[in-house]
Amino acid sequence: MDKTCCPPYTIRLKASDFVPTKEQQRVSRRLERFLDGKLDVQPREQRGASSSGDVSDTRRKTLGAAKSEENKKVEAVMDDLSKNIDQAVQLCIRSGEFPSNMQIPKASVKKVFCARRKKLAEGTEQLLYTSNIAFPIAAAIKRIQTSEKEGINSAEGNRLSPETISEMLLSAMHKVGETPDVSIKVCKGHINFLSSAKDSFSDRDVVPNGNISRGANSLDGSETLHAKKDSENHQARKRKLEIHLKRSSFDPEEHELYKRYQLKVHNDKPGHVVESSYRRFLVDSPLIDVQPSGDEKVPPCGFGSFHQQYRIDGRLIAVGVVDILPKCLSSVYLFWDPDYAFLSLGKYSAIQEINWVIENQARCPSLQYYYLGYYIHSCSKMRYKAAYRPSELLCPLRFQWVPFEVARPMLDKKPYVILSDIAISHNQCSLLAGASETLVEPAASEHEDMEQGETNDNFMGCSDEDEDEDDDDDDDDEEMYETESEDSHIESDPGSKDNDINNILIGLYGSQYRYKDMRQIITPVGRKQLEPMLQSYRKVVGAELSERMVYEIN
Repeated sequence: MDKTCCPPYTIRLKASDFVPTKEQQRVSRRLERFLDGKLDVQPREQRGASSSGDVSDTRRKTLGAAKSEENKKVEAVMDDLSKNIDQAVQLCIRSGEFPSNMQIPKASVKKVFCARRKKLAEGTEQLLYTSNIAFPIAAAIKRIQTSEKEGINSAEGNRLSPETISEMLLSAMHKVGETPDVSIKVCKGHINFLSSAKDSFSDRDVVPNGNISRGANSLDGSETLHAKKDSENHQARKRKLEIHLKRSSFDPEEHELYKRYQLKVHNDKPGHVVESSYRRFLVDSPLIDVQPSGDEKVPPCGFGSFHQQYRIDGRLIAVGVVDILPKCLSSVYLFWDPDYAFLSLGKYSAIQEINWVIENQARCPSLQYYYLGYYIHSCSKMRYKAAYRPSELLCPLRFQWVPFEVARPMLDKKPYVILSDIAISHNQCSLLAGASETLVEPAASEHEDMEQGETNDNFMGCSDEDEDEDDDDDDDDEEMYETESEDSHIESDPGSKDNDINNILIGLYGSQYRYKDMRQIITPVGRKQLEPMLQSYRKVVGAELSERMVYEIN
């Protein structure tokens, strides 16, 4: 594992703990919308010979041209309305309502967007354009009054407010001539232009194919720029999704789908996608088929290798190859129709397989896990497997499952790590949890045992001969202890060049020691357990860090 460029780790997920991400939830909702006919997306073969990129570019250009044409027409309408206001202003000047020496800019008409319609005129959903020309006219008249102090009495000055001026201009515009398909109203000094019909030039609709259509009663009376889609295409098309699980066997329809998938998605050469290789890869299986037994030990489908087919309106769009075992469902491979790539069938099928495990736990309680095969952290194409959380990786050295989130920081640094060592470090180096009493023999306890033993011997009245026999037994025990200690020392020499663990800093009961200082108080059994772990620890963190970091034993 440490010599390969891409070390693989087995990855699994406990199905009952699965928490879907927002993206995975969106995939499920997207497919539901497609089945309900609310997602207006067609398979590529139904969209014509052009590619999706060409279709998108064509729609973008068509939409841009339509908007440009609309903008030109809107500008022409605003120019006409501005000219009408200027004519009304000149009419008021000639009639003496406005000073003859008044200098004002030309009238400006602006388009009104939905967000400003309620501010300018309440209840005017059809408001299209507005002009604030009354305000600069009122300011110009005020300047003339201030400078000349004549020509307009105070009553007239009070009368010529923006609200009054807008009313005067409205009356003058009616005298100049009516504007077709537009009604004019004033509100708070603004001159507002409203459409005479509900379907107006400004209120255009964007139909699902991206074309802009205009109402029949537009300002210029022109017809629709682009034809709308037929009403049949807008109607909801209910589609039926069927998921069928069957025993692994050769199916010509599946083989054809597999060839299309490999050629278009993975760009395989046609000569490499043959029936014999397909059979070896996805049909033939070493697993023994186990039929359902009717009890709670086997699911209704049995155990073995299966192909799970996904069909929409009878058309085969995806096939998931899975192995169903007593404790898990293992995902082997998935191939799908390239025309339905927009449905993200890989993610959707994984969610369905996880749900299958959860549903069948009631019938087969031993089914707990969903296996996603091998995970290679350095391979970007396999990163998606870790998105199904909370997942676990299997340590190939000690066969211990480690949470992915715990292993991820170290995998980001180098491709191969001993996952079980990471788990141990994550748990504050609790290498000997529940077994620390077997490692260290407290000196005080030994002393108390010796005193108690002597007291019991004296109390029982042991003879000198008995004491001599006990001494002989003690000598034998010491010889056995020394022999065992020497054998242990030979098996794993902590002072050797490659396994120098004597200087590793160890934390014990709140204190810190070098291993060489505490080795003598650890029993041979404890040393056999601890020293291999210390050697692995030193190999992972390095000799220098092992002497500086604290290796905690709780």
